Amino acid sequence: METMEPNLVFGPIAPFINDSTVEEIWINSPERIFVARAGKSQLTNLVLSAEAVRELVDRALLWSGRRLDVSQPFVDARLPDGSRLHVVIPEITAEHWAVNIRKHLLHHISLKELATRGVMTPEIATQLKEAVRSGLNILVSGGTQAGKTTLLNALTSEVPLTQRVITIEEVFELHPNNPDLVQMQTRGPNLQGEGEIPLRKLIKEALRMRPSRIIVGEVREAEALDLLIALNSGLPGMGTIHANSARDAITKLQTLPLLAGENISHKFIAPTVASAIDIVVQVSLASDGTRRIVEISRVTGRYENDRAEIENVWQWDGEEYLKGLGSIS
Repeated sequence: METMEPNLVFGPIAPFINDSTVEEIWINSPERIFVARAGKSQLTNLVLSAEAVRELVDRALLWSGRRLDVSQPFVDARLPDGSRLHVVIPEITAEHWAVNIRKHLLHHISLKELATRGVMTPEIATQLKEAVRSGLNILVSGGTQAGKTTLLNALTSEVPLTQRVITIEEVFELHPNNPDLVQMQTRGPNLQGEGEIPLRKLIKEALRMRPSRIIVGEVREAEALDLLIALNSGLPGMGTIHANSARDAITKLQTLPLLAGENISHKFIAPTVASAIDIVVQVSLASDGTRRIVEISRVTGRYENDRAEIENVWQWDGEEYLKGLGSIS
């Protein structure tokens, strides 16, 4: 099924799917259905039956080929329009099916366009553009819905057109505007518990595909080790990570490789991170729904006490950007 008619698939929530101002839809219970507009959540007056919720999920999953049952009680799937569907069912949830649909609204948004929306200044947009084109390794950090994927997509689209880009994601969300592009996503196990393809496997496969750049949609677990090794070998790349600050992002990136359990120690990770990452860009979602870059830090390449050292380049103080001691170039 190459196309998906929202009215047929989503039925009663189709108006929210078709509404360009709605960023995300989530169902906590048949009587508690929320949407997000401009970064703010709103409780709708829509009430469904439990059966209607299950039916719309079943219809949506027909296209993705992913399964949802007692043995696999949660699913993360991409819909044909690029939106992301996530579902968790009882007994993992207390009573009701929990459904999230994150709509993919921003296609090919450039750094310049993000600057006009107030995400950053034109000066910062120019500096980030030059950082990408010069092959610096960039880590985009932030919380949920802060705009990490949107910014990563814009950064990826600044990669020179002559370069081959390989993207690796759990579920396809990136839509970079690159002519030489290969996109890969993970796959869960089948009913027999076989056939799983994790991010770590995809990163290793990507290295055999003659990449000029490697882009990892989100670094969450042990795949951080494989990414760091790839970046440390001279292959430029970018990715995102959940963290509250640039410093926290670097600390987390130093911790995640330990999950690989392959005789990895902090004494190995600290210098690897210090040499593999160049720039950390922190994005944030404010209480008023505004998304903005709030911090940019440069990894100096030095480390002390098993911690990579960073310098502040730009800091948002609530009203304007303050220039730090570091520089992006």
